[in-house]
Amino acid sequence: MAGSIAGKRCVIVGGTSGIGLAAAELFLQEGANLVVGGRSPLAEGDSERLSALGLSACLAGEAADAAFVEQLFEAAKDRLGGLDVVFHVAGSSGRGHGDGPLHECTDDGWNHTLRANLTSVFLSNRAAIRTFRAQGSGGVILNLASVLSLSPAPPLFDTIAYTAAKGAIISLSRLAAARYAAEGIRVNVIAPGLVDTPMSLRAMQDPAIQAFLREKQPLASGACQPTDIAQAALFLCGESARMITGAVLAVDAGWSVS
Repeated sequence: MAGSIAGKRCVIVGGTSGIGLAAAELFLQEGANLVVGGRSPLAEGDSERLSALGLSACLAGEAADAAFVEQLFEAAKDRLGGLDVVFHVAGSSGRGHGDGPLHECTDDGWNHTLRANLTSVFLSNRAAIRTFRAQGSGGVILNLASVLSLSPAPPLFDTIAYTAAKGAIISLSRLAAARYAAEGIRVNVIAPGLVDTPMSLRAMQDPAIQAFLREKQPLASGACQPTDIAQAALFLCGESARMITGAVLAVDAGWSVS
């Protein structure tokens, strides 16, 4: 299949739940060789399903921990014999730590949220670039931002640190895309709308947000599903997208144009 990543050696950072888990299953179904890392281990049923599909390894740890990222990439190189694709999904809401509107966001909220969402991307992308350059074979990085970085929607979605981090991911990715294109390395971004994942549980249980989404994400009449983002990731990580770099693809059910 033209867009297949069959045989590609892949790492998904944040691949044990939500969007990352959906992508892991899809990548394996399409014949990728895969190692995943996540804050928590795979649930038993998920582990059995992915193992049956050929998952090479799953490591548990924090994506913003440099030692864990190094361990994850070493495991990928050992288990897969090299690396072709890195999909960074890992991130988290900072509301519980003090993120919120600019005038209310705490120092702890700012620092925690940028570490979880931006520092983690810096660490995985740096490791990926170093690995690709050492191999001399090019490679693909796909990062996850947010529609909020392109189309803010206060007051329902008013988290300054999270939005800033996701905007910075776009800038980081586009600079890396420009810097390393001549070496055959592609760097792209998906900016999803609200997706029905464990991280969005608060929003999914809020009647006001549900009503907002029915209008703001008209293609879904509500939240997107993890598989919607996984399908876009499969395309951008595969050979059909071999001439695409520096792109920011909004997969938002119409949010950014509604």
